[in-house]
Amino acid sequence: MDLTLLRTFVTVHRAGSFTRAAALLGLSQPAVTSQIRTLERQLGRPLFLRRARGVTPTTIGDELAHRAAPHLDALIEITEAELDEESGVRTLHLAGPPEFTSMRALPSLTPLVAQGVALRSSFFTGAEEALEGLAAGHHDLAIATARPRGGLLAATALCDEEHVLVAAPRWAGRLGPGALRHKGPVVLEQLPVVEVHESLPLVSRYWAAVFESRPALAGAVIVPDLRAVLECTAAGAGLAVLPRYLCERALERGEVVALLDPPVPPLRTYFLAVRTGTLALPHIARAHEWLLRAAADW
Repeated sequence: MDLTLLRTFVTVHRAGSFTRAAALLGLSQPAVTSQIRTLERQLGRPLFLRRARGVTPTTIGDELAHRAAPHLDALIEITEAELDEESGVRTLHLAGPPEFTSMRALPSLTPLVAQGVALRSSFFTGAEEALEGLAAGHHDLAIATARPRGGLLAATALCDEEHVLVAAPRWAGRLGPGALRHKGPVVLEQLPVVEVHESLPLVSRYWAAVFESRPALAGAVIVPDLRAVLECTAAGAGLAVLPRYLCERALERGEVVALLDPPVPPLRTYFLAVRTGTLALPHIARAHEWLLRAAADW
């Protein structure tokens, strides 16, 4: 049986779509459709049921995928290992949010460099873009704030990120003691806002979780990097919602103060995603395990 046909079949099975598989394989959709039809003729059985959105494998299709995929993944591992042996270095491509990847993930992976792993990273503010790049083979691992759907990618919960409402001490002083406790979000809406986007994604999520309402606020400073948001907030530009890991030192030094201490702080979950089957590659498996272990202390 032609290995090219099997590779196309496994990619369609994992992607759940001829269109998505074509993009991943660098082929046209008609070429993918033709290869699947050829394989179906050879086997004398249908492998997929066409749906309005994508395809669903038949029982025979599922059985073939479960038998063929591990062997195809092993062949890819052998090929990549041979290429890496020529250079002596295996390269790991990691994608994720710029701040979390820079401050958490990459420092945790640096011990792998001594084991012959070269690190490369790409930063994405949106989960969708990082996961699409992972599915297309541009990255080996992706850290995202959304769990991927379908069988092409597999994800494990990595850690929860606590969000804190902060401002410079002078703003807390202007609000007065007990103001937030008695007036809630109304008093907060007197303050300017520092955010990463005009839609105020972090502030809106915080308001929904803590106050069960939408904020009546507008951004005074919009900058697409949480580290810059922290610096502007500490300089007195207004209030901000930040991950605790990012503002912990500023809180300890008194550069910013927490305006609220809700009983249940808002959380955001990070997921560690990988293409199905690629954990068979040792350097990806090591990095995956290393990040999961490190995340236990985050």
